[in-house]
Amino acid sequence: MAFISDTRMIANCWLRPGNTSYSNHVQAFLESTLQNLGNKRVSLLRADSGFSDNSFLDHLEEQGLNYIFALKENTCLQKALIDAQGWWLIDEGIDLVSFEYQAPSWSRPRRVIGIRQDTQRWEDPKGKTLSLFSDQEQCQQYRFSTLVTDLTLPTQEVWRSYRGRTDCENRIKELKYDFGVDGFCMNEFWATEASMNLVMTAYNLMSLFRHAALRSTVGKVQPKQVRHTPNTLRYKLFAKAVFITRTGRKTT
Repeated sequence: MAFISDTRMIANCWLRPGNTSYSNHVQAFLESTLQNLGNKRVSLLRADSGFSDNSFLDHLEEQGLNYIFALKENTCLQKALIDAQGWWLIDEGIDLVSFEYQAPSWSRPRRVIGIRQDTQRWEDPKGKTLSLFSDQEQCQQYRFSTLVTDLTLPTQEVWRSYRGRTDCENRIKELKYDFGVDGFCMNEFWATEASMNLVMTAYNLMSLFRHAALRSTVGKVQPKQVRHTPNTLRYKLFAKAVFITRTGRKTT
């Protein structure tokens, strides 16, 4: 699935067999997505570690598409994180570092951002323990995660830009809980994909409706926009125009 973060809409979706790897046909999926977007310009691609394949990164760089991808922390990358110099505090309990790194499968070195969160300051820190150095006290205190990017922005801006990708999890939750996208399976694969694409179309129509008709705000001093979930919209607008209550012995 590919999402447009600015409008909270779905740009593309393919149904895949459960044993398919992330990077399989990812270039074709990207071309399909760009075709869906027409003449719109994509300024940044963000994705998880399943898409940090060298051939895909090379393809993005050839196309001039900026990216920020998470990385799997294999043995070589764990050693690079431990050896990295210049960690600096960006927020309470969060340190960042930027360094050049070339994975064994990469054609050239690339810019990598290291993030570590202090487990003593965060109840639910993101990232993972470095398994290769789990016996070292320094590593036990932190959870590590890493990003690869071709951006030349300051380190903290790259980190903050990638953090916005987590909003796609809200889109997935709405699709699951409000549109039932995970609750059906036809006898035929292509029938299931057709049904799923119909759900995606309905979701995008609902997103457009929210943008166009429901720009309600709360707060007087600093108003902020309220983004109703599809479930709320169904209750308020579509399920019923009124609801029945009882006041004393009278039905209203």
